[in-house]
Amino acid sequence: MDLFDYMRGQNAKKEAPLARRLRPKKLSDVVGQEHILGPGKLLTRAIEADRLSSVIFYGPPGTGKTSLAYVIANTTKSDFKEINATTSGKKDMEEVVREARNTLGMYGRKTILFVDEIHRFNKAQQDFLLPYVEDGTVILIGATTENPYFEVNSALISRSTVFQLHPLTEENIQTLIRRAVYDKEQGMGIYNAEISDEAVSFLADMAEGDARNALNAVELAVMTTEPDKADGKIRITTEVAEECIQRRNIKYDKDGDNHYDIISAFIKSMRGSDPDAAVYYLAKMLYGGESVTFIARRIMICASEDVGMADPQALQVAVAAAQAVERVGMPESQLILAHAAVYVATAPKSNSVTNAIYAAMDAVKTHGRAEVPPHLRDAHYSGSKELGHVGYQYAHDYPKHYVEQQYLPDALVGSKFYIPSEQGKEADIQKWMDYLKDDTKK
Repeated sequence: MDLFDYMRGQNAKKEAPLARRLRPKKLSDVVGQEHILGPGKLLTRAIEADRLSSVIFYGPPGTGKTSLAYVIANTTKSDFKEINATTSGKKDMEEVVREARNTLGMYGRKTILFVDEIHRFNKAQQDFLLPYVEDGTVILIGATTENPYFEVNSALISRSTVFQLHPLTEENIQTLIRRAVYDKEQGMGIYNAEISDEAVSFLADMAEGDARNALNAVELAVMTTEPDKADGKIRITTEVAEECIQRRNIKYDKDGDNHYDIISAFIKSMRGSDPDAAVYYLAKMLYGGESVTFIARRIMICASEDVGMADPQALQVAVAAAQAVERVGMPESQLILAHAAVYVATAPKSNSVTNAIYAAMDAVKTHGRAEVPPHLRDAHYSGSKELGHVGYQYAHDYPKHYVEQQYLPDALVGSKFYIPSEQGKEADIQKWMDYLKDDTKK
């Protein structure tokens, strides 16, 4: 490294965003994640003893995944290399592996490779790392906001320990905010700023567990607020904080793991007859910019799968809502979707139709060659009688417009697929079916 490289590095540190400058240097500086970093925890022991094996840090943005990697970099005796999967490729990994081999062979020193956003690597790129993680050439630290069990190769998962990081608590965020305002070495302390307790609470609440979001707001507040003319202090009040973080930071990635978690919770809330939870998750999806047609499709599916014939009107409401949102658009579509979601959530529930079609599909797989009874076959052409297509009894010619006859193939006679529940309209359906088959009530 020459003088120019050194100066560039120093200037980059000074100009780096506050969230980056405030990253912890040692384990005791880390705020939050006590479930994996508390005294005696596996990760804590491994870092303190410098005996780390390959790990994957999984959690939402701003929870400290990269910070943990830098703590490890500052405490380990191993070489530490960092690449970002959004900007790096196979050539970068080949260079790291080459250097790691030389370091291990010549000095007996291991190399830790930190891959940020590891889920951005494709399968082939992830596969490239496998043999070198396997033989110990590199110790992998992967960081991802996506569920690694979906986005990271199972072979890499099996060779790593997955640590899930949770959103930071409001108390955690408050600690970091105060550190950011008053720390003179890494924070904004040299600016002679102070922040009110109310502003700290407001920012911590609005950050929704994302430290980076809160620290960005603090930096903006300090850098754009005029000092008091009387004493030269920069005072960050709640009003200033509101200007710097005007929108609550909602964790919702339309293409990521969080997307599937929230839509799952939405459906399960409707199925579980909790309209309040259903509307909450609906609002969260809408706030995050989810497609209204996607949401409408899920409501239609739930109306048929979980309500079914207990309230046949539910599907009609859901279909009408799906058609309406395509014509209306946002923001009015939120009213239509809420209407449909609340209807489905409060409707009586039955999965009898769902069970019926699944059972029937299984029967088709088992008895796929079962033939239609002769009397049900088409008899509207010349020669049908000669083929035995006779004997069909026309239901409307009989009392109650019902006649007992065989409809299922011979192999399935007596099978029951649709069994009405006692929920809602299905209770009436069962009574009606019993009435039709009761010979004493002609």
